[in-house]
Amino acid sequence: MTLTPTSPAPRLSLPMTAGGSTDALDLGTGADGRFTLVVFFRGLHCPVCRKQLTEIEGRREELIAAGVGRLVAVSMETSQRSKQLVEEWGLTMPVAHGLDEESARAWGLFLSRAIKDGEPDVFAEPGMFALDSDGTVYWSSIATMPFARPALDEVMAGLRFAHDQDYPARGAA
Repeated sequence: MTLTPTSPAPRLSLPMTAGGSTDALDLGTGADGRFTLVVFFRGLHCPVCRKQLTEIEGRREELIAAGVGRLVAVSMETSQRSKQLVEEWGLTMPVAHGLDEESARAWGLFLSRAIKDGEPDVFAEPGMFALDSDGTVYWSSIATMPFARPALDEVMAGLRFAHDQDYPARGAA
């Protein structure tokens, strides 16, 4: 299933490991900015995820300046593995865990099965979604592999332009 721009984002109600309560994620409100940025990641076993999330963690103020009022990282990890990665990676941003296969598929994420020790039996491949203030999909990027993720500088430049120019979502035709 592919989520198209301007379509409602699927609901997420997941426990939080860091940076939030155990309440349902309030996606799309944007809080103090126009966008909610949802970053789906593979999990503790993935060094590329660690690099991406630690970069995002270190640049949260820049994301806010680009119009991101809410941010959450999401994985299919267990509570224990999620706590471990939050500690080891030094994350304080909101991190949710326990995404199930049905929800991952509803977001259009690709799923992989473990091929080596240390990987969960099944996990979601990476995806990044910017939701507009009304909870609809504004922009997305999904991958079938751990590499070739969108550069954070480019994501922020695009969201900043969209926020400042009140640019509408594209790609829904």
